[in-house]
Amino acid sequence: MHPNDGRVISNFIVQAIKGDPITIYGDGSQTRSFCYVSDMIDAFIELMATPEGVTGPMNLGNPTEYSILELAQTILDMTRSQSGIVYKPLPEDDPVQRQPDISLAKNALGWQPVTNLEKGLLKTIRYFQNGHLSPVASNAG
Repeated sequence: MHPNDGRVISNFIVQAIKGDPITIYGDGSQTRSFCYVSDMIDAFIELMATPEGVTGPMNLGNPTEYSILELAQTILDMTRSQSGIVYKPLPEDDPVQRQPDISLAKNALGWQPVTNLEKGLLKTIRYFQNGHLSPVASNAG
């Protein structure tokens, strides 16, 4: 995971580890659902192994919702960061809610995510704490 990829989890974790303020757009009440990468890969493998009659579109993801403010506070707590939170204007096109309906995936694939937010965050925080705060250097020369 690239530390500057613009995704909320990596942004919040990197900001917390560095002691920079956590940037929240809007008031933080908008919700998101987060699926750990290994769960998503398991879903893709299950989807690729389905019989020909199983077609999409099919939502994959974790349907458990968290507010952006909840996410920021959880990351601050887990990293023991003293970072504050700064609020910036919410972009006009930012959705209030993102939550997949995975009922088709449960029925057709027998799949649902198994990694909860805290477990996934712990793994991701450790990843960044173990030296992955800088973009990966290129070996091209």
